[in-house]
Amino acid sequence: MNPTATRRKANTYYVILIAGAAALGGFLFGFDTAVINGAVAALSKAFNANSLETGLAVSLALLGSAVGAFYAGKIADRYGRVKAMVAASVLFTISAIGSGLPIGIWDFTFWRLLGGIAVGVASVIAPAYIAECSPTHLRGRLGSLQQLAIVVGIFIALLSDYFIAVSAGSAESPFLFGIAAWRWMFWTEIPPAILYGMAALTIPESPRYLVAQNRESEAANVLSKILGGNVLTKIEEIRQTVLRERQPQFSDLLSRSGGLLPIVWVGIGLSVLQQFVGINVIFYYSSVLWQAVGFSEKNSLTITVITGAVNIITTLIAIAFVDKFGRKPLLIIGSIGMTVTLGTMASIFGTAAVDAAGNPTLSGSAGIIALIAANFYVFCFGFSWGPVTWVLLGEMFNNKIRGAALSVAAAMQWVANFLISTTFPPILQYFGLGSAYGVYTIAAAISLFFVLFFIKETKGIELEDM
Repeated sequence: MNPTATRRKANTYYVILIAGAAALGGFLFGFDTAVINGAVAALSKAFNANSLETGLAVSLALLGSAVGAFYAGKIADRYGRVKAMVAASVLFTISAIGSGLPIGIWDFTFWRLLGGIAVGVASVIAPAYIAECSPTHLRGRLGSLQQLAIVVGIFIALLSDYFIAVSAGSAESPFLFGIAAWRWMFWTEIPPAILYGMAALTIPESPRYLVAQNRESEAANVLSKILGGNVLTKIEEIRQTVLRERQPQFSDLLSRSGGLLPIVWVGIGLSVLQQFVGINVIFYYSSVLWQAVGFSEKNSLTITVITGAVNIITTLIAIAFVDKFGRKPLLIIGSIGMTVTLGTMASIFGTAAVDAAGNPTLSGSAGIIALIAANFYVFCFGFSWGPVTWVLLGEMFNNKIRGAALSVAAAMQWVANFLISTTFPPILQYFGLGSAYGVYTIAAAISLFFVLFFIKETKGIELEDM
């Protein structure tokens, strides 16, 4: 084999390795947000918590994520991407230990809030670091690793909850050493949280950050391992596009007229629409959803696990095609698919007969069609808006504002997630499932026009040319 090809192969393996280590933050992001699924009922029973206290215990973690995301860019620009990852790892570990040790619902909520802050930091650092360390031709695929890690994290959390609950008999029953099973559900997060910190300490700092800190010889060393060959031209290009005379600030995101820069608004729109199409309702409330339409608890859990698996497979499809087809075509196809499938579910749930408790009952083929539509919706989201949003957020901002702009966009994503997650139960109660899915259908239709008019293709463009 020729030496150049061998070197290029070694460079590619190296980049995949460091991007994979950064994406571990995504795994913990998915794991941390989903692990409460199996524990929430047992937890509220153990502490005799009312529905408001339980709701806050679940949803305040999402607001913690918004806070963590908002400050992550500032931390990353001041102390570096790697140190921010290590800080997130420490917070994940403390939160996992504390969440399994609470004596009441309020200290439990505090530990979850801490975990939420860690999730927010990880949600900003991973896409920024991966984009800054990836060669242009691989950036889309490596950026999609973040979403793959998130969905694998969700899947593993649901699976470990399921096995712990089944082994103990229920989430409330004693498990190992006579300690309640639901506490062990949170402690399963400790090993990956520690591993994330250890992995972060073995990877190099982002070359863009190093150039901004006037550490060019270190940046050259990292870039030669990533790109190979002479990297001095690349360093010169980066030098022209980073702020060296001072730390980046949030004021850099403002235009001369005082409002946010148009590109920042596009990032916020992308983030908010990713949540407004209702994807997290499927993951946070899926077993409740399927029970509401007549499936048993066990079958509902099985369907939830299948949905998680579908999400992983479709993210792999995105990884295969994002650098071939580009970001915009995948988003357009995904938006069309989501509008059709969500519209189908809205129509089925909206016209279904209701039982004495007010829950829709799907008879005959309607239940099967709803099930197929729900999984096809996850499929459409999984190859488009799921991974491509993170790819675009990591690469669409220029080097001067990337940390701060990503922080604002990701913080708004967590606020949108909070709004969708907390409004679903009251919409379900007062207006029914059909109305809830009608709202998400409208958001999916808006997402199509948003992509057509506001998203520019970034495939094949160097970060320095953004």
